[in-house]
Amino acid sequence: MPQNSRYTNDEFEALMNEVILTLEKNKADRDLSLMVLGNVITHILNNQVAPENRQAMADQFANVLKKSVQS
Repeated sequence: MPQNSRYTNDEFEALMNEVILTLEKNKADRDLSLMVLGNVITHILNNQVAPENRQAMADQFANVLKKSVQS
């Protein structure tokens, strides 16, 4: 989660936990979970971001994701 967010930690944690619980309830393994989450991100970008901004936002998201998994 970004350091300066307009959302509270409680809002973020509640939604994240709901998503995780849904994946667990459906016994989604790693591959299925990543496929679903990837498609959700694509859906959000295609439906909530102007076409001219999508590539830049996808790149920014990918860079943040990469940084979050670096040791």
